[in-house]
Amino acid sequence: MYNAVHLAELSTVALDPIGLKPGATRGEPLESGRVLFEDPLVEVGIWECTPGAFPSRRDGYREAVTIIAGAGVLRDNDGTEHPIAPGVSLAIPEGWSGEWDITETIRKFYVVTYSEPRS
Repeated sequence: MYNAVHLAELSTVALDPIGLKPGATRGEPLESGRVLFEDPLVEVGIWECTPGAFPSRRDGYREAVTIIAGAGVLRDNDGTEHPIAPGVSLAIPEGWSGEWDITETIRKFYVVTYSEPRS
């Protein structure tokens, strides 16, 4: 099962509320999202988060991301910073850990691939 969304709609398509991001180290980042496709090994969707900072890990999966709107920094645990802004694409490897530091509400299109099938 999948939901089709035209490229021009990625910035305006309605998202479902997820809630406050657990473990925030700055602010009260609020998440929302919409899954467009999923199966046991892949998830494709749109995710949005309001300003704030929070730790993040990619255990058991990897993620390809294209930023649609917003601004901030994706910071690796070693301190390397990756500015995020509209049009930036990132490949976040399995095992990555670091921090999202969002200064302007981020909206991203993502593709996650899991190492093991999910039930």
